[in-house]
Amino acid sequence: MMRLPLGFLNLFLRLMEKPHLRRARDVPKMRRRFARQARWLFSDPPFATYLPDHLKHQGHDVPALWAQAGSPKNDGVILYLHGGAYVIGGSITHRAMLARLSALTGLRTILPDYRMAPEHPFPAAIKDARTAYCALLARGYQAEQIVLGGDSAGGGLMLALLHVICTENLPRPGAVFAFSPWTDLTLSGDSIASNAKSDPFLPADRMPELRDMYLGNADPSEPRASPLFGDFTDAPGVFIQVGDTEILLDDSRRMLAALQAQGVDARMDIWPNTPHVWQMFQGYLVEADKALADVAAFINRSLKS
Repeated sequence: MMRLPLGFLNLFLRLMEKPHLRRARDVPKMRRRFARQARWLFSDPPFATYLPDHLKHQGHDVPALWAQAGSPKNDGVILYLHGGAYVIGGSITHRAMLARLSALTGLRTILPDYRMAPEHPFPAAIKDARTAYCALLARGYQAEQIVLGGDSAGGGLMLALLHVICTENLPRPGAVFAFSPWTDLTLSGDSIASNAKSDPFLPADRMPELRDMYLGNADPSEPRASPLFGDFTDAPGVFIQVGDTEILLDDSRRMLAALQAQGVDARMDIWPNTPHVWQMFQGYLVEADKALADVAAFINRSLKS
């Protein structure tokens, strides 16, 4: 498979994708475009298989997609919440990356298609995330064998789910990881302004609009929306990856500090010059393959401990 130089990817994103994200307004069209792009931008690993399902709990039903590569070697599962600013993305856009993680960890992975804005504003997404987690528990998965993951808005949603798990005293998962999570919907992170030019992908000037599309009239400091302000009592280990040029860099930095201040065994790797959620370019980008290998090693250590 042809390798993609990091500099070329950043140039492509800066010249093509960032201008599009800055001007795009038609949400259904944005969703269709992202789904089309995923078919040729994101590489399925060998022997990848995908199986639709529904995660049901207490009368709630969330469609989802199982993704794996080869035969699972472990009893655990990765519950992954996709990114896309709460308005685009889905299991189809992120399934290749999760199939790769399946191959690296020997775990099955499942991607809920949670409800998105503007049709379904907050708190629909966090309710669906909770339903998905509780459905896995109801199916017999042991909490310590469940890994929570997510990227960007999905990373923030996953950490909000962790807050819900901790405050409702639900069984704690075995491990947690996040790629460039959007953790602060008050938009108070310094890097939103300081990295506005250096970020090759995300346009900082769209953040308030997308935030409001998701939140409506809800309080942006509500921990189920902004996990930066959440309660993580007795949470498991958390691993965060983020790029140093991202506008969401400080969302990760401050999230790490908040977790550690509450006694959580949290760590973060800051990667030089990598774009937002570069891990999705696994199979093409060396940095993506290395990042996923690091996450897999963290997961394998966590589930064995």
